[in-house]
Amino acid sequence: MENKKAFYITTAIAYASGKPHIGNVYDPVAADAVARFKRSQGYDVFFCTGTDEHGQKIENKATAAGVTPQQFVDGVAGQIKDIWDMLGISYDHFIRTTDSYHISAVQKIFERLLAQGDIYKDKYEGWYCEPCESFFTDTQAESGVCLDCGRPLRREHEEAYFFKMSKYQDRLMKYIDENPDFIIPDSRRKEMVNNFLKPGLQDLCVSRSSFTWGIPVLSDPKHVTYVWLDALTNYITALGFDGEQGGEKYAKYWPADVHIIGKDIIRFHMIYWPIFLMALGEPLPKKIFAHPWMLSGMDKMSKSRGNVVYPDDLIRHFGLDGVRYYLLSEMPFASDGTITYENVILRYNNDLANTLGNLVARTLSMTKKYFGGVIPSPEGTTEFDEDLKATAKAAYDGYVNNMEEYHLSDALDAVFSLARRANKYIDETAPWALAKDEEKRPVLATVIYNLLECIRILGVLLTSAIPTSAEKILASLGVNDQTLESAKEYGKLAVGGEVGESFVLFARIDSQKKLAEIEAENAAK
Repeated sequence: MENKKAFYITTAIAYASGKPHIGNVYDPVAADAVARFKRSQGYDVFFCTGTDEHGQKIENKATAAGVTPQQFVDGVAGQIKDIWDMLGISYDHFIRTTDSYHISAVQKIFERLLAQGDIYKDKYEGWYCEPCESFFTDTQAESGVCLDCGRPLRREHEEAYFFKMSKYQDRLMKYIDENPDFIIPDSRRKEMVNNFLKPGLQDLCVSRSSFTWGIPVLSDPKHVTYVWLDALTNYITALGFDGEQGGEKYAKYWPADVHIIGKDIIRFHMIYWPIFLMALGEPLPKKIFAHPWMLSGMDKMSKSRGNVVYPDDLIRHFGLDGVRYYLLSEMPFASDGTITYENVILRYNNDLANTLGNLVARTLSMTKKYFGGVIPSPEGTTEFDEDLKATAKAAYDGYVNNMEEYHLSDALDAVFSLARRANKYIDETAPWALAKDEEKRPVLATVIYNLLECIRILGVLLTSAIPTSAEKILASLGVNDQTLESAKEYGKLAVGGEVGESFVLFARIDSQKKLAEIEAENAAK
């Protein structure tokens, strides 16, 4: 165990201002799929997620709710954690920025940066977006709306501490130039360089004195540490970095192998975070993957638009693996995905029910019918065997290569190419016809074995995306080895074992009936 290679993966921590919608949960689901994939490769994975719990927006929401900010975030963080658990997120650590160890570390980090001259006190006057907790200069705010969310900006004037971003600008530019894979997709890297680095960085406000819900600055307690210096440092405080140094866990896992974030917070992760680390003298993360948005139809999801879809509602209608599969298969690597109930039903029926579920049910049923449920020895041949085996190898290679590059939807498509090919193999070989001729029994045995072996490989490859269903598939074959390596070699399914009863993995959904049910539910809310 101690010799396993370490792999550290994080999500952006969820802002504890309210219940997350389906667009907010792609981060943890995608990171979970990668974490499970790396574990299946034998890595010692540390997977961190959590909640960002300070700021003026939360203070205002708590006041409106008639509770303290701590009571408010306790409730929302609990709700977020419940949804992460409902989604099967296999995190190793759930950090809250109100955790005492994080607060202590952030206070030390602030004082270090202040002492070394990276932070200075001044007065702030400019434009502020409360929902994004972002400041903008007069030039940036010419339109009067936030560059990130499009909401109206308001004028702010207060004493604040600032971080000297410009001091590290050239160093960051050089690092990005020398490490072209640091930021993916490449379009995000170009966006950061062209829109922010080349025009020149403004110094960053890192404290506020107009509200109190934040981490107090030790040397000036009327100031609280402003969101990004607080929130971003979670990635190292979660590993035990105490503001000055890290312990055994930090030495083992840092730098992070990948931060998985949404494209709306790339500026903070691709400019501010690397610069903070440079100032602290700590290594930069190896990779930052900024994924696209999951749109509701053609629009960004928002409560004000009334187009929000919640994960728990989707899970109730389509099951955990149905929701996980949709998110992972529908989101392209570099362009926005979309979610509508019609699309979810269509993909569920086509891929999960008709392609995968049907293959598993038919194969188990034929094994029971023709061989009494015993895995037969492949003793004959058909003209389609080699192509099926080649497809299995291509599925494995395609899955692994795409997962390594964080092309998650392409990885799933590679896996389902095998399921589609196996279904075609059934039609080509017609086992029901072979079963009528005793002389063809060796060929029938080969056909059934090949189908069972393809199902085994599918079960292993799908463990990262739809773990519950993959577990059911492998259990039905009596397979215990779920390591990725076990899917690389064709023919590892042991002859003579017994398969389970045929079962419905994914029941086909009546589209009209389900849409009417959802519409009635929504109308009743």
